[in-house]
Amino acid sequence: MSLFDDLMARRKQEEAMKNSGRLPPGQSLTNKFPVLTYGPNAKFDPATWTFRVFGEVERELSWTWDEFLKLPTVKITCDIHCVTRWSKFDTVWEGVQFRHIAELAGMKPSTKHIIAHCDLGYTTNVPVEDMMRDNVLLAYKYDGEFLEPDHGAPVRTLVPHLYFWKSAKFLRALEFSTVDKPGFWEQAGYHNYGDPFKEQRHGRRGW
Repeated sequence: MSLFDDLMARRKQEEAMKNSGRLPPGQSLTNKFPVLTYGPNAKFDPATWTFRVFGEVERELSWTWDEFLKLPTVKITCDIHCVTRWSKFDTVWEGVQFRHIAELAGMKPSTKHIIAHCDLGYTTNVPVEDMMRDNVLLAYKYDGEFLEPDHGAPVRTLVPHLYFWKSAKFLRALEFSTVDKPGFWEQAGYHNYGDPFKEQRHGRRGW
């Protein structure tokens, strides 16, 4: 197939996906997995890595890497959408459901937002009702393999119905909060919620 034929086939596929409702406006399909990280990748040492939950919970908990790997996991297939206008369909992830972590910690009814805290100081915010969806994971495998550093190893949140900056790389803690706490990109001017199908890319609507 020539480059022209390949381009036309891709455009035809994109049009079909738009008509089916899977491709958000302003997005283009990719078969690659582009790497976009602000700053260097965090270093991962399995011997010292820990993950914790704190805030509006009955029990503040923490896990070592070995302990985290013993938590029950699920595998999901989903589409992902980056604010930089690429979408990738039928990606396969494996990890721990956020709702399981919330149950273990005893999430209090006062919780309104979940704040992801990551290595190198990155944070992002997601309403608790969005985090409680069945397909929201603390993911550590992609396409059957452990995450690569470029994609957030060892663990990232996966919130596939929002723009992908909300799926925080290099996750180290989740804060259960009564108030919203806009994170790195939200404070830099990105939309506070980030719905791809509403093109909530920039601006402070939704605060």
